[in-house]
Amino acid sequence: MPSQLVCRPERDLPTAVLTVSGTVDRLTGDALGAAVRRSLAAQPVRLLLDVSRLAVADPVGLGTFGSVVSQTAEFPNVPIVVCGADPDTSAALAATPDCAGVEMADDCASALAEADRQPEPDRVRVRLRPVPEACRHVRQLVSQACDRWHRSEFTATAALIATELVANVVRHAHTTMEFTLAVRDGRITMAVRDGCRHMPRALAPGRSDTGGRGLRLVRDLSAAWGVLPVSDGKVVWSRLLPAPA
Repeated sequence: MPSQLVCRPERDLPTAVLTVSGTVDRLTGDALGAAVRRSLAAQPVRLLLDVSRLAVADPVGLGTFGSVVSQTAEFPNVPIVVCGADPDTSAALAATPDCAGVEMADDCASALAEADRQPEPDRVRVRLRPVPEACRHVRQLVSQACDRWHRSEFTATAALIATELVANVVRHAHTTMEFTLAVRDGRITMAVRDGCRHMPRALAPGRSDTGGRGLRLVRDLSAAWGVLPVSDGKVVWSRLLPAPA
């Protein structure tokens, strides 16, 4: 009988809760990784995985989960808490590369209560239609947020990067998008999630080319940037660091 795995999002924000039940093995491991990646793409403050009804039939199936933990360490850099794991699941996670540092909790209810007591980060989140006016809108949002957070040194660069991220969706993805801007530990992070699975590339256009410079500009202006693929699209992100003192 084929293995079955059910990954059910119970909550997205501010703390995400993903209930995972069934069996993890070589056949279902990819589904677990995809579900975790999709929950992380919303950029919650924390992701709780309720595995109280999960059985690990083959520890190799946790390899994809470990890969997702590693791939998302820089962005969105969200703490992952595994809740309700039995001794066998805990041992399998501890033995899986990149999973040794995952937090553990006895149960999801107490972990959620603890997470909800934590202050939410300063963040702006808005949905935009793929129209040229979205670029002007996002520039205004960035300028207002940087002013409110007393981070005016980021305003010009962040506004330019945000414009290019949004314009890339307008030109190529043609889907509704979600723009997120956050400040934490003095760093500014921007991200745009769209509904197109085509992965963008930073091109090196010639002098006569009329396009292709947008993501190259994002790359050159950012301290770090990247693309997080998810099952229903992707998230393109950029991070700015404060100038050295």
